[in-house]
Amino acid sequence: APMAPLPTRVLLAMVVLTGASAFISGAGIPALRNVHSALQAGLSIEAHGRNGLPRTLTHQKREDPALRLRGGAVGGRSESSKGSRGASPAGKAAPPAGTKGGPSPQDQKAGASWASIVSNGAKPEGGEAGAAPPQAAAAPAAAPQAGSKRAKTPATVMKAMLRALREKEDEDNYYFNSYSHFGIHEEMLKDEVRTYGYRDAILKNAHLLKGKVVLDVGCGTGILSMFAAQAGAAHVYAVDNSDMAYTAKEIVRVNGFADKITVIKGDIETMELPVDKVDVIVSEWMGYCLLYEAMLDTVLIARDKWLAPGGIMMPDKASLFITAIEDAKYKNDKIHFWDDVYGFNMSFVKSSALSEPLVDTVDPHQICATTECIWEADLMTVTKEQLVVDSPFSLRASRNDYVHALVAHFDVGFTMMHKPTWISTSPRERPTHWRQTVIYLHDELCINKGEEIVGHVRISPSKKNKRHLDFKLKYSFDGEAVNGVAGVKHNASHFYQMR
Repeated sequence: APMAPLPTRVLLAMVVLTGASAFISGAGIPALRNVHSALQAGLSIEAHGRNGLPRTLTHQKREDPALRLRGGAVGGRSESSKGSRGASPAGKAAPPAGTKGGPSPQDQKAGASWASIVSNGAKPEGGEAGAAPPQAAAAPAAAPQAGSKRAKTPATVMKAMLRALREKEDEDNYYFNSYSHFGIHEEMLKDEVRTYGYRDAILKNAHLLKGKVVLDVGCGTGILSMFAAQAGAAHVYAVDNSDMAYTAKEIVRVNGFADKITVIKGDIETMELPVDKVDVIVSEWMGYCLLYEAMLDTVLIARDKWLAPGGIMMPDKASLFITAIEDAKYKNDKIHFWDDVYGFNMSFVKSSALSEPLVDTVDPHQICATTECIWEADLMTVTKEQLVVDSPFSLRASRNDYVHALVAHFDVGFTMMHKPTWISTSPRERPTHWRQTVIYLHDELCINKGEEIVGHVRISPSKKNKRHLDFKLKYSFDGEAVNGVAGVKHNASHFYQMR
């Protein structure tokens, strides 16, 4: 006979205790998603029973907090970009990813078992489905002494964890929502370097895709999926976690590819495909300074889950470069502007202005030093842990000039094709919507031809938000002059944030 529904208060208490236990035992955020879902279900728990609880919450990944920056046309030619050379991306900070350490394996097992009850109503080993979790059987702790620090109860721990989960979901929703608007896709589609680069890599190697199963990660409008269908792919699975997936589905239908392309709105990390393996993975995952947005993480997850042995990644190579430029006029307009604003001293703002890399199109004539590769990866083998730039560099002056900034740019290659194709964001190549990343030095270096700037750069995901980037730059210069002072060996260390 069906069990009578438990009172709502009892069920909510069980959910709170279960969630706290699961989080402390190491189940972490995934278990909290189930608890959060249960709390959102509220009174419907009684109506549907324990098996009516949702199993998971969808956790989205693809995002772009830099929509405001990316809103202009390629090369900064749109009306919105007039009078402004660029801006730094902005977004929210992410919560901590969890806690370190944990209880014994026995406690972990108990916590995981009870988390599964919240998820799907299953019965844990050695206990009845309707019984209270092990933690609930313990006697209540004594009230804290007057003046002592109040102990954290499971309820307060649970509230904190749910708050962290909501912040993370808000952050992801913000990121995905920016990709739900057609404006960002218009700019990317109008970037002919990008779009023709992918089209040529696919259509000029159609014999490698003919009859194959293709996965498009972060499909957007579905343009790459349709290229793959044109090339003769047996079927294409186009996945995007933004609402643009609904638009892509209609675009695919209107263009006659509904039988060849299946558009799926979902999270690569948690979803399953209708097939076990795919032959080709294509994705336009690159962000500003190559690694901004951390979408490559998602592509690597897709690779590890579904790419068949002998499969193809498109692109399969990536490289990041650095060089030095003269940029006195714009640095004065952008940085030194704060020294005198209508007669007022606002120089305090300069430190913030200097700490944010600028995304902009750089005139190749400004380059005054050699270019050096500081990171490269083979996407067939690279791991998530290796998506950090940590490299020394040495830039040799190509002429007598002044150095005001370092500039980062990237290339990606389709080298597994019959005829390799490359997309470059170098200042010396045709401008793209990625532009370049300008890192202003705090000093002005007067450099002679042949003199060197020697240093080390580290670019890594921000601890507050993995989709943002932290830059740590150290360099030394023993050349003509620094800030107008000759004969001084200069050492500097600076921190930058791309948000």
